[in-house]
Amino acid sequence: MSLPQIIILGAGLGGTIAAYEIRDATKGKADVTVINDQDDYWFVPSNPWVAVRWREPEAIKVHLPPIMKKKGIGFTSVGAQKVHPEENRVELCDGTSMHYDYLVIATGPELAFDEIEGLGPEGHTVSVCKTDHSAKAADAFDRFCADPKPIVVGAVQGASCYGPAYEFALILDTELKRRKIRDKVPMTFVTAEPYIGHLGLDGVGDTKSLLESELRNRHIKWICNNRITKIEDGIMHTEELAEDGSVKATHDLPFGYSMLLPAFRGIDAVMGVEGLVNPRGFILADKHQRNPNFKNVYSLGVCVAIPPVGPTPVPVGVPKTGFMIESMVTAIAANIKLELSGKEPAEEATWNAVCLADFGDGGVAFVAQPQIPPRNLNWSSSGKWVHMAKVGFEKYFLHKVRRGKSEPFYEKLAMHALGIRKLRFK
Repeated sequence: MSLPQIIILGAGLGGTIAAYEIRDATKGKADVTVINDQDDYWFVPSNPWVAVRWREPEAIKVHLPPIMKKKGIGFTSVGAQKVHPEENRVELCDGTSMHYDYLVIATGPELAFDEIEGLGPEGHTVSVCKTDHSAKAADAFDRFCADPKPIVVGAVQGASCYGPAYEFALILDTELKRRKIRDKVPMTFVTAEPYIGHLGLDGVGDTKSLLESELRNRHIKWICNNRITKIEDGIMHTEELAEDGSVKATHDLPFGYSMLLPAFRGIDAVMGVEGLVNPRGFILADKHQRNPNFKNVYSLGVCVAIPPVGPTPVPVGVPKTGFMIESMVTAIAANIKLELSGKEPAEEATWNAVCLADFGDGGVAFVAQPQIPPRNLNWSSSGKWVHMAKVGFEKYFLHKVRRGKSEPFYEKLAMHALGIRKLRFK
């Protein structure tokens, strides 16, 4: 008799760790297979460093097939063409299909550069969303430094990832100072957020004051409630909205270099699948990370549908941060284990957020328990220690991926000592 088949769709931050943890939780009771569109894992949080040559792309890459094989996990990089949840089937890009008993969707998003004319690597702005994007951004930055002009950095309307925008703006400030050309580069930060430090979360601790202070001290101007209408070569056209949604002011911002985080949407393989996704293509999930219509489909990470924390003049999405995603992973692994034992899912992810935003010469850290307010804990801090902590975390997480470990015991002990847990009521 064959074992139940568990398919994990995606091998990014969440999918890779999910493969390890689900395999450990179900070993001997199920077969686990990962479907991805490439053989390599890239540590995305380090992409801003790649864009200023503080890291080479190869330094943040992990080749997955031999690790998956050693862990007893099936792996294919053919990629998914379409998910057919009514048939318990994933159609692959080579025309074949894989059937599953349980599906875990961890695809991450599709980057919606096409929603704004001139946005993205194929337009007039660079990107740090993917490591190959960051490598191209580094080349563009080198060219820029030979002929300095204004810089515009930020996040567009509908974006749901704001930390890397702040991070990159301040990393650029640090690197321009190192190259001794900061005085030649006016900088502007543009964001859909209603205020600096909102982060899609209505702020965490004192992130408003901390980030405003950082921008002000570094002579970076900002525009909030910002909606980008069009980007041309060297000029960005934006509208600044009032609280009632009316246009308060328009801006034509000149730039020689610009990085804007795009809005996200679901990938083509799930887009439009009735009962599985919302109109934007994000996966519907209940408190157990399980789809309410297809009970054998779980989801985690950026692809999960989470409503905004409240109305804003310009659409602002909710970020899905690293520890929050890992808490989803742990909940799913535990719930699938329960199901394989004939029990109903019972575990809930805490959605706690632990974030480090590095600026090269300092940074901002915050802890939100849970990430979505109201919270049991709401804390933020800044200092040079954040940079060192981020460097340490990068090395640690890559080591974890290369070893095929989801959570070494010392990580769990350290987090529990701080009162930070992945599962509710545990």
